[in-house]
Amino acid sequence: MSDPLVLDRVSRTYRSGDQDLHVLQNASLTLHAGEIVALVAPSGTGKSTLLHLAGLLERPDAGVVRVDGLDAGALPDPARTAIRRDRIGFVYQAHHLLAEFTAIENVILPQLIARRPDARRRAEALLTAFGLSHRLNHLPGKLSGGEKQRVAIARALANAPAVLLADEPTGNLDVGTSRIVFDELLRMVREQGVAALIATHNPELAARMDRRVTLQDGAVVEV
Repeated sequence: MSDPLVLDRVSRTYRSGDQDLHVLQNASLTLHAGEIVALVAPSGTGKSTLLHLAGLLERPDAGVVRVDGLDAGALPDPARTAIRRDRIGFVYQAHHLLAEFTAIENVILPQLIARRPDARRRAEALLTAFGLSHRLNHLPGKLSGGEKQRVAIARALANAPAVLLADEPTGNLDVGTSRIVFDELLRMVREQGVAALIATHNPELAARMDRRVTLQDGAVVEV
């Protein structure tokens, strides 16, 4: 059985004016099924680039990115889009919910795009698991910050992804709400056997994950 996410010696360089910025250099990271890894890299060290490569939002200049056993670098853009849709879930600091759709509709929509059966049943089950059974038909504007982020996490898990990528998923929440949302995120990720890479600046949250990695001189190192 393949590991859900493998980054094998990936490098990424950006051009800035007349200079090359070597953001990642031979960076390697493997996530196992059901494993939750904290990415605790400081701003400006390549954290966003690593997440973009893992999420197939960018291609590396060198190296290999495998998602659920598939070598994404060898695939054309439509196939990469399909992998991103079906096998990768994203959670951002800002929830990015569609304001004109209810909570349950926000979770149903990615399933409809992926043509999954029983989309409404799964959406309702996920939102209920996050304690939102009484908020299914509320628009995002009627939800609290913590409720919106829980809907966003449910949406990310809706297509039963192999990999979950989260960038400061509780960064906009107060301390108490952050703990509640993070508790539910960890529980659901472990229950579904998802491999999760979660970027956070919160040492308390990072300490609760299976292991921690950072970026140093463009490479991934354990901390």
